[in-house]
Amino acid sequence: MPFDPEYGLIGVFAVVLVQQLGAPIPAMPVLMLAGAHAAVDPLYGVYALALAILASVIGSLPWFWAGQRYGYRVLKTVCRISLSQDSCVRQTENLFQRHGAAALVAAKFVPGLGHVGPPLAGTFRFGAGGFLFFYGAGTALWAGAGLVLGLVLHDEISRLMDWLALYSGHALLIVIAVVALYVAWRWFARRRFLKSLRATRIAVAELNDMIRRGEAPIVLDVRSRTHRSLDPRMIPGARAVDLDDLEAALPQIPPDGDVVVYCACPNDATAVKVAMLLRSRGIRRVRPLAGGFDAWVSGIGIPGTGS
Repeated sequence: MPFDPEYGLIGVFAVVLVQQLGAPIPAMPVLMLAGAHAAVDPLYGVYALALAILASVIGSLPWFWAGQRYGYRVLKTVCRISLSQDSCVRQTENLFQRHGAAALVAAKFVPGLGHVGPPLAGTFRFGAGGFLFFYGAGTALWAGAGLVLGLVLHDEISRLMDWLALYSGHALLIVIAVVALYVAWRWFARRRFLKSLRATRIAVAELNDMIRRGEAPIVLDVRSRTHRSLDPRMIPGARAVDLDDLEAALPQIPPDGDVVVYCACPNDATAVKVAMLLRSRGIRRVRPLAGGFDAWVSGIGIPGTGS
């Protein structure tokens, strides 16, 4: 198999580190390749596992510290440099609410959660020691799974590498084309998603004018319980609604009334999801608040108040 062990270990460290820092590149193929070589040199697999854990921890610490310092605002940065973080934030929040720091063990196995987990752990004020222990354990399981998979598929990977060596020029172009198509497809899907988020949203100024005129729209705060505990402020008159208990709130929402939904998540993803669910239940005049709670605080210039 045409594989340079020394550069292979450097590749494992570099790819895992760059991926953890936020680049939308897959690290599992590199781990599988290292696992295939471990069939010849078992100690090589140990080195690859150690380097993968080290790279993942190093790459996660800046995001963890940023979450401690900047809270939920850092998630907007995560979403700008990634292709699929919007749908992962709420899922990671739910895991943290149910399992605490132990949720970090599973984070690397779910696409996107490995990136969102560290800043959220910092936002939730997890201790650095606990974060390193649980995230390191999860990384060890994730990297170990990739290495074992490569070890099991050693023969198939060897034949693939031989084929790549035989048709190196064309094979490289094919690999580049496949990766480019994958990234382009994910980018297109993300742009379409963001475009749908921008449609039919209500601006902070418009909502504030409605409240001042006494039109009294129903305002739903769909931030997570953990988020509301970290920041108990609310838009005046808002009702706290848990996403998992949305059905219980439906009888209190008139189908012909104006409804505004806000969250504090990247790209208002949760608010848009709730708005779509309410529309499917016959509540048509419902709109997400553009920019969420952060936009309200920034735009109005005063903190939100309790309901």
